[in-house]
Parts: sequence; structure tokens; C-alpha cells
Amino acid sequence: MSKIVVEKVREFRAEAKFQRTSPQKAKLVLDTIKGMRVEQALNTVHFSTKRMGPIVEKVLRSAIQNATYVSQEQGLDIDVDNLYVRTAIANEGPRMKRIRPAPMGRAFRYQRRLAHIIVTVAEKKSAAASLAAPEATIAKSKSTKPVAKKSAAKKAPAKKVAAKKAAK
Repeated sequence: MSKIVVEKVREFRAEAKFQRTSPQKAKLVLDTIKGMRVEQALNTVHFSTKRMGPIVEKVLRSAIQNATYVSQEQGLDIDVDNLYVRTAIANEGPRMKRIRPAPMGRAFRYQRRLAHIIVTVAEKKSAAASLAAPEATIAKSKSTKPVAKKSAAKKAPAKKVAAKKAAK
């Protein structure tokens, strides 16, 4: 029997709570960086025209710093250049209820939305493990034989012939 070694992927996260923006607006920036390498994500966020760009950049830098700090504390060897943005989420925070003056002495209520921004970075799998996986899939594909497709059965002609004979 061969042993399968599963290497646990470490995740490092940072969050910015109670940010004065709606989660919908924050998600526009976060969706652009999901799955990117950290360096590319930082460049994308830095040059973003959205107002949430600097806040998301700050959270992303914090997640990278968390990765370096934890790796030094626990003695892990994590390559910062090999990190990528695993998840980037904007959850809804509490809403601030406000009142706006309206005509004829009335008041309209509205809500100021807040967002909790969470960014998680993880290390990409090592190159040796990623090279071994394609070889295994190629070996599997060569060993299996292609299955021939069967044509659909025709059932209409048998009924028509029986109906014509009965009519004569």
C-alpha cells in the first residue's frame, strides 16, 4: 500500500470591520483580485479608480504581513512571492439609521450601510506536486478505452405497419 501525503495549505487572513461603504461597492473591487497572485493584486488595487481601492489594499497588505509574521513565529518556510488571494469577501455590517428632513415637517429615514472586508491569502502548491498531477491524469486517459456511442432506437415504423395491415 502506498501512503498518500496530504499537505495542509496554510491560510492567512486580515479583516477591516465597520468600513463606511456598502458591501456591494466593496465587492466590485474584491472580485477583481480573487485568485490573483499577491503582487499582481496589489498593483490592481493600487491603480483602481474605486474609492474602496486604498482600503482593500491596506487589508491585503495586512494579510501578507500576517503570513510573514506567523511563518516566522511558527518556523514555517512560506515564500511571500508564492502567495495568492484565496478569498476576498465583503460582508454586511450593522446599518446606521439616519433621518433626512422632508417637506411639510416630515422626516424620511434612510440607512447608511457598513461592510466587513475579509481577505485571505494562501500559498500556491509546490511545483513538484503540480507536475506530478498532470502525469497521473495522462496515464489514466491512456489506459481507458473510448466508448462507442449507440444510436437511438427507432420505434415508430413498427406501429405504422401494424396499423396499415389492420386497416385493409
